[in-house]
Amino acid sequence: MKEFKYVITDPEGIHARPAGLLVKTTAGFQSAITMENNGRKADMKRIFAVMGMGIKQGMEITVIAEGEDEAEAIAAVETFLKENL
Repeated sequence: MKEFKYVITDPEGIHARPAGLLVKTTAGFQSAITMENNGRKADMKRIFAVMGMGIKQGMEITVIAEGEDEAEAIAAVETFLKENL
C-alpha cells in the first residue's frame, strides 16, 4: 500500500473537468485507488464518487493505492494533482 497527502489549490476545487481527467488517469491501473477526506472515501476510478466528495480549495486529501502497480499509480495521481489541482 502506498499513500500521500495533497492540499487542493485550485480555486474551484475538484470540479467536473479535472475530475473526469483524474478518473481517466486512474482507470489505466490495476491497483485500487481511493481518496479520503474527513473520514469519507471515494473510488478514484468512478467520477460520481470523486465528484460526490465535494472537495474544495484548501482541503487535504489522502490518496491510497493498493495493488501490483501501486507505485506507478501513486506517482501518476500525484503528478496529475500537482499539475492540475
